[in-house]
Amino acid sequence: MSIPAGTDATDTLWRRALDLDAADPLAGYRDHFVGTDTDLSYLDGNSLGRPLKRTVTDISSFIQDSWGGRLIRGWDEEWLELPQAIGDQLGRSVLGAAPGQTIIADSTTVVLYKLIRAALAAVTDPARTEIVLDTDNFPTDRYLVEGIAREEGLTLRWIDADPASGVTVEQVRAATGPATAVVVLSQIAYRSGFLADLPAITAAVHDAGALVVWDLCHSAGSVEISLDDADVDFAAGCTYKYLNGGPGSPAFAYVNNRHLAGLQQPIWGWMGRKDAFEMGPGYEAAPGIRGFLSGTPAIFGMLAMRGTLDLIEEVGMAALREKSQQLTAFALELFDAWLAPAGVQLSTPRDPALRGSHMTVDHPAFREMTAALWDQDVIPDFRAPQGIRIGLSPLSTSFAELYRGVAAIRELLSGQESGTPHPPEVTSEVGGEATGAVTGEAAGVAGGFDKTADVPLN
Repeated sequence: MSIPAGTDATDTLWRRALDLDAADPLAGYRDHFVGTDTDLSYLDGNSLGRPLKRTVTDISSFIQDSWGGRLIRGWDEEWLELPQAIGDQLGRSVLGAAPGQTIIADSTTVVLYKLIRAALAAVTDPARTEIVLDTDNFPTDRYLVEGIAREEGLTLRWIDADPASGVTVEQVRAATGPATAVVVLSQIAYRSGFLADLPAITAAVHDAGALVVWDLCHSAGSVEISLDDADVDFAAGCTYKYLNGGPGSPAFAYVNNRHLAGLQQPIWGWMGRKDAFEMGPGYEAAPGIRGFLSGTPAIFGMLAMRGTLDLIEEVGMAALREKSQQLTAFALELFDAWLAPAGVQLSTPRDPALRGSHMTVDHPAFREMTAALWDQDVIPDFRAPQGIRIGLSPLSTSFAELYRGVAAIRELLSGQESGTPHPPEVTSEVGGEATGAVTGEAAGVAGGFDKTADVPLN
């Protein structure tokens, strides 16, 4: 591991990063991931997780043996059962859900649409005409609810969430009542990383006689979740963040067992029908969670997440959560030492019990700075209007990697203040040559991708 340029070997924070890595019981799991043997600082695992090395073998074997060797026989032999088999493993290892309630299905947007519509269909009181949501939820969630409200002639009741924190139990109690049908919330706020009190909020929604749909995109694989114990009604989440399913891997749906018998999801497709291959007239939903399916399952997109689920079952979510809290605590140490004195604002709770596995910091220079950071192989993501999110994946992120990334932000801020940008040279372990400073051209938009725009993954 090379020392970042400009860092004295006796630097207290650098030594602390090395000590934390040495004491980390999960440090060895980093070697399971592609690209962790370089000095690239990847701080965006909360948007897209690194691939596992075994994924290369798993996909190659699938192409050669399962797809290439068994061809269409694969559907009868294994593939048709994969959405629920992987869903059950996800429920067991990550979600705190008993078998038969979780399935791998469509994109997050489509899964959320189906769940919200199913939740509304389960509400029988005609006086319940309101959907409650918050102003800082991820755009897809807000857009979906606005569209569904228009389709169904329902009223939206907005919770005015603080972008630097999130939705509280008190706000939910104030917003819900006899007119509430469904509440749609995210367990972890996509901007701030605020961790909502899922059990207490779920209980508050139920006290109001309503149902709740939880978005678990930023929490599945980063915090401990107990959906069954909390009596959650419905939940959805993506698999390409902390579950390392790869770009566009299909999302999961959770439906509490008590809602399965009367489940009415709005997108009727042949895979969700009872006796699908009978090709009969009319639609009769398959029993249980399988009735949530619509079209042909995206088998190829499900392969990569199985490796991470195996690792999570081996490690346990409690250990992952502990590592996540240690990473964000160290990120706060670096913030206090380097970024706060430079005028950077913290937009994430300091209380470790109130934050997930990413931290957001704000500064007017960050929109332009993100491109320069990417070109230096320091990869956080930008969130408008002026935030950088530092995403820390417990299985693949090291403390030294985090140090190098925040050190690069510090150096760019220092260069801006002096009027001469000078990002740190990082000596790569591969080849051993310094990458040098970012030129004016390199700091712009490269390859046609605007690094200053919100990446379209939440």
